[in-house]
Amino acid sequence: MSYYWPILLIVAANVMYHITAKSVPTEVNPFASLSVTYIVSAILTLILFYITSPTKNLSAEVGHMNWTALVMGVAIVGLEFGSISMYKAGWEISIGSLFANIALALALVVVGLLLYKESISFHQLAGIGLCCVGLILISK
Repeated sequence: MSYYWPILLIVAANVMYHITAKSVPTEVNPFASLSVTYIVSAILTLILFYITSPTKNLSAEVGHMNWTALVMGVAIVGLEFGSISMYKAGWEISIGSLFANIALALALVVVGLLLYKESISFHQLAGIGLCCVGLILISK
């Protein structure tokens, strides 16, 4: 179960995320909504840090960080603004997320091959081909 619980958490959180992203009122500036979102997230992550950290020394943890936390912050803003914008543009919840996630998976195959020297099997190539066909079919 320890192998699968992160996937279950991701799926549950993503379902909740997409329902709320699609429910952001159209008259609300997306960045105002995201500001409140990040305030809640900051409070929750600080509470969870102090609950889970044996040392409870946040400044020491920050001292060990590198560029990844900053870039992840930029990436998260892009993800969330993109999702809200996708729904405001009229994408259906059942299609928009599917399209974006298949496109993401295809992009990550390239990243895996080029940056991480991962290999790809014939079965995986066939699956990628089916995903590409699926993107074409759902975008029509």
